[in-house]
Amino acid sequence: MFGVYFGKYLMDEGIIPEDYYYGLLEATKNSKVKMGLLAVESGYMTEEQVAEVNFLQQQQDKKFGDIAIEKGYLTEEEVADLLDEQGDSYLLYVQAIMESGLMDLDGMNEHLKAYRKDKHLTLSDLEAFKSGDIDRIVPVFMKDPAIPIQTKEYVYLTSRNIVRFIDRFFRIEKVVRLSEYEADCMVYQSLRGDNSYLTAFCGSSEGIKAIADGFVGNIYGEIENFEYEASDVAAEVLNVNNGLYVTNLSSINVNEVSDSPVIRNEKTKITAVKDFYKIALSIEGAPVDLIVCFNNGWSVE
Repeated sequence: MFGVYFGKYLMDEGIIPEDYYYGLLEATKNSKVKMGLLAVESGYMTEEQVAEVNFLQQQQDKKFGDIAIEKGYLTEEEVADLLDEQGDSYLLYVQAIMESGLMDLDGMNEHLKAYRKDKHLTLSDLEAFKSGDIDRIVPVFMKDPAIPIQTKEYVYLTSRNIVRFIDRFFRIEKVVRLSEYEADCMVYQSLRGDNSYLTAFCGSSEGIKAIADGFVGNIYGEIENFEYEASDVAAEVLNVNNGLYVTNLSSINVNEVSDSPVIRNEKTKITAVKDFYKIALSIEGAPVDLIVCFNNGWSVE
């Protein structure tokens, strides 16, 4: 995911053209193999075992390797070997940009220094981006101590699920605190119990369709003439995501129940007694807003 952020900076600064930004990302995409396929090719797992672990990932907030270890299909040493084979996010991008002829290593390092200064990144932040690990990248955007820990945990989980099921090269743009928000399209769901939440995917029809297209492509593959309503699929994505979140809460004895997702394909406003958070995302190249209200006395109209 390093190239998602650094590449966007290079494009915005006019250092690389827009088509190169996407081309370089494609180059790194093709250089990293899914662990399941690596496990089959290495003889560690069968295709049936990989399919089982992939299915369990849709129900549990766990990584492929963690589930495979629990099932006895892989050892910790084998998982470590497979992770090494997948490739380094930073080095994959460095290789891609150098092979493109756009700049050499010295030029890359100079632009990297400028990127860090422009974005006010600490060395730790930069290392998080270089790692390509979503669990390290998301906290860079969630440093504000005013953000409730419950909101942070929800954003962490949602980001992991976007990587797993929709777009592993999605990008967080910005985190903003709001008291009201309005969008042309919205899919929202409330969670009620020991605490209360309102969660939503919002924005334009383009953004909602990007969520649906990414999910369908990752879960069902390229199916010819596969027709679906984007809002319905986005609602199911939100429902699956929140189901995983509720399951995690129940493991620490926090009880929540999910209401049915609601679809609004017309201009809709969220207001709250206290501030809530908008996490601006880019999914499959389209803008999407993730809204998280935690115990804020919200209303939707």
